Amino acid sequence: MGRLKFWWSIRWGCPLGGPGWYAFTANYTSGIIAPAFQLWPMIFPKDPRSLSQLSILIAIHILFLGAANIWWVPMSNWMGRRPVLILATTLLTFSTLWCALATSYDSLLAARAFQGIGGAAADTVAPALIGDMFPIHQRGRAMAVYTIMLVVGPLAGGISGGYIVFEQGWKMIFWVCLALSAACLVGVIFFVPETLYTRSAPIEGVTNPEAEKNAQFGNNEHVEDKQSVSVGEQQTSYSSFTYVQSLGFIKPRGSLLRQFIQPWKTLAFPGTWVVMLHYAGLVGGIVTISTIGPQLMASPPYLWKANAGLINIGAVIGGVIGYIYTFMLADGRLVKKASRTRNGVAESEDRLPTLFFPLFLATGGLLVFGFCAKNPGGHAWVGLQVGYGMLTFGLMQVPSVGFNYVSLQTIINLVIYINPSWLIDSYHSLAADCFTMVTILRSIIAFAWTFFVADWVHQKGAAEPFGIFGLLMGLFSLLTVPLWMFGKRMRIATAEQVLRWQGY
Repeated sequence: MGRLKFWWSIRWGCPLGGPGWYAFTANYTSGIIAPAFQLWPMIFPKDPRSLSQLSILIAIHILFLGAANIWWVPMSNWMGRRPVLILATTLLTFSTLWCALATSYDSLLAARAFQGIGGAAADTVAPALIGDMFPIHQRGRAMAVYTIMLVVGPLAGGISGGYIVFEQGWKMIFWVCLALSAACLVGVIFFVPETLYTRSAPIEGVTNPEAEKNAQFGNNEHVEDKQSVSVGEQQTSYSSFTYVQSLGFIKPRGSLLRQFIQPWKTLAFPGTWVVMLHYAGLVGGIVTISTIGPQLMASPPYLWKANAGLINIGAVIGGVIGYIYTFMLADGRLVKKASRTRNGVAESEDRLPTLFFPLFLATGGLLVFGFCAKNPGGHAWVGLQVGYGMLTFGLMQVPSVGFNYVSLQTIINLVIYINPSWLIDSYHSLAADCFTMVTILRSIIAFAWTFFVADWVHQKGAAEPFGIFGLLMGLFSLLTVPLWMFGKRMRIATAEQVLRWQGY
């Protein structure tokens, strides 16, 4: 039994750990540079830059960390998850090497842009791969593991960046990132399986027209999936994949141009818009704080110097508590509601009440941080930590609850009209497409907030910008209520359109 548990943990832990480590690394490279800005005049004395200009090094990374998914996701739907993850982690590794060797601001800025492109697939293709592997009643917890890596990445970078640059120098922060990126590349090559397979079920003797259509289109199966698949009244057996087979590749499927157009169609889902705004507001706030926070701690009256990155400790604590909250409730509420009221049938809106309390805390966290930053001194730094932690607590919920809502709403849309054996195929492509639009808007808002916030805080103080950010986050949060109350009707209204897009 112990040996069986060991191999079970290897079989599931490595494929889950690969995307999680990739998410950690991609976001670690984003946040590690912020505490080093205070040493820029000493490192590059002949190239003085303002804080506003230095903030662009983070803003450009965040922009491409989301925007690059406009091609990563269509490519992953066309040629498979695994080759895209290999390409992306390879680009991340070599662009990080470029950052380490850069000798000017302009060169570093270009390298940071490519570094963001290389890390972009961590926010879309990686969670789509996790969705491929785990069934619906386990997906929330699996996404919670992924999310804690996603959230801890920039926080760990922010904490360690100050110590690394003060003790070992500017270039060392990029050499550390290079080691992490290279480890990520090796992990993806040897441990992350391909999960987007199309299997054609035999149609001989099938009389059910729906089953014939299903056999014609084929079924996407998880790489660890069942050993048998039903088609009409028939049962077809498949042998389990070996380790080597799981690391194979698939032939490109369908039209690549169609895959590039497909993500924009998901804007017809109201749920996509709500999750986009939630995620954009939360990530925008966290990126802004991770950029501004170390500069506040390095300035009077605090003068924390190498310890400036410790502003992220509160965020780590908030993220851990948020992880526990999400892990306990993300799937439990869904399963409990389905088993008690619908004979095991889940509705996507059952997850949404889990968001109410975290979104309320996150909105308050932006306000707390802004007012404490406006009035520095004494123990105001504690308020900065608490506000930051409230925000990361809220962020923990969106990938686990919001992303699964978008995924599950696609499933429920289709179950009204079609045979259940089509569900996995439709879920895979549309969920990844929804993730694409979510991350693109997230990156645009985070870029805009980071781009303007340094000058805004300098001219008006921190209370005004963070007060406005809190107001926007509050408005985004309130959109959850109509989605909870009327989401099912909205899904039914868009179901026929979804089927038409999918070619059914």
